[in-house]
Amino acid sequence: MTEETVKPWYRQPWLWFLLAFPLASITWCTIAITVAMNTENAMVTDDYAKEGRGINMQIARDQKAKDLGLQAEFSFAERDIKLSLTGDEQQDYPYLILNLFHPTIAEKDQIVQFSRTGQSTYRATLNQSIQGRWYFDLRGPDNDWRLKGETSLPSDKAIHIGAATR
Repeated sequence: MTEETVKPWYRQPWLWFLLAFPLASITWCTIAITVAMNTENAMVTDDYAKEGRGINMQIARDQKAKDLGLQAEFSFAERDIKLSLTGDEQQDYPYLILNLFHPTIAEKDQIVQFSRTGQSTYRATLNQSIQGRWYFDLRGPDNDWRLKGETSLPSDKAIHIGAATR
């Protein structure tokens, strides 16, 4: 009969095979918890009622634009924007506000103020040239109506938007 020498416990292959899975899961959980604790989750809100009221206000603004029969036409030339605003009731606002939202990068968002240049015509200049897909939100000075849409810039054609029909 031959006696084999038994290897020490730390040299047994089955031990390391059985320990690999729990060690890997502990390492992965540690990484996941560290990432979760150190990154900001901007999608979570604490005040759901406030968010709901905000949505209702947006719907009311859209309805007001529809009731006024507002239509806008934008034309972009490099950084200059010309705007023509028409509606059922002729109203000239001293200025208009255009919010430009980039779909993925919030740091690129811009707020542009249009100055009145004539009857129902407005003009503004962007801080920088913009390219790609953009969402926009045009509002009056009292923030009681809005026209919204999306476009790809730069655009050689004029962009027409009107109040959403329901």
